Amino acid sequence: MLLYAPAVFFLLLAAVGVLRDRRRFSNAVYLGLALTFLAFALLVTLGKVDSVLAEVVLIVVVLAPALATLVLAGLLIANGFKMIRKEGRRVANLLSLLCGVAILAVVALLVAAPQADSPALSVVARTALLLTCYLSFLFVCFIGYAYLYGRLMPRQDVDYVVVLGSGLLGGTRVPPLLASRLERGRALYERQAANGRPPLLITSGGQGPDEQLPESHAMAAYLTDRGFPADRIVLEDRSRTTEENLRFSRELMSAADPDYSCVVVTNNFHAFRAALLARRQGVNGQVAGSPTAAYFWPSATIREFVAVLVAYKWINVTVCGLLTLVSVAA
Repeated sequence: MLLYAPAVFFLLLAAVGVLRDRRRFSNAVYLGLALTFLAFALLVTLGKVDSVLAEVVLIVVVLAPALATLVLAGLLIANGFKMIRKEGRRVANLLSLLCGVAILAVVALLVAAPQADSPALSVVARTALLLTCYLSFLFVCFIGYAYLYGRLMPRQDVDYVVVLGSGLLGGTRVPPLLASRLERGRALYERQAANGRPPLLITSGGQGPDEQLPESHAMAAYLTDRGFPADRIVLEDRSRTTEENLRFSRELMSAADPDYSCVVVTNNFHAFRAALLARRQGVNGQVAGSPTAAYFWPSATIREFVAVLVAYKWINVTVCGLLTLVSVAA
């Protein structure tokens, strides 16, 4: 049973973290470590079983990641071309394509290094493998916990529903991505209003350099044009970033009621990172996600993950540096 002790230990850490505040990236890491140690323990246990079925399972477990890696690279590249076709050639739309190409490049490097008989190339390949494994582990933790976080239902007795802005189409119109957020915000409002305690809805978004009016004003107009009560809308029209969305909305809510509670609405691919930012900004509330087109998910998720890596840059730089030193010294 000692073989399973690390898995149980990290699972307990994850459970305690979720109970304390589920808006922590450490919860994702603890859960990822728990599943990793559990998988290792199961493989060791299975390796001790003398049967054909056990051998087949072990072979599948070894080969599946390699095959899955190649399939993933192909899917990412295909999605990248679809993003370019539908959304244009902005850098943000190239992320899935670049990620797929990078995976194939690492695979090619690992295959070529043993054949080249070059110590320097072997070090490069070994370093690339270690860094790829580290980043892949974090990415799996991120998307796995983000999925779980998105399944948790928000409170139904909040004082505010905060809808985050995302830019206007043509400088004046609400695009489908933002409309999805507004519709989810309205649904949360109506669900609570049906119980006799309608919250206030904050539309949060300032005016960008290419916009003719603040996003919050266009968002409010979108809602009122569809029958939403204007007297239940509060405008936050100063913010330019997600951090400012949350900080300025928090200031409005805490000024009206220091003991407020809220739910923040954004798109589902953005929900977990928004939750991490909400915790940093001291917002008293969880984050709910709205639906997003499937083709948009890969690039958007990669972008969110990169943003989380940057938010914890010193930890990640330190770990990557240590892994590089280990690889060079080996």
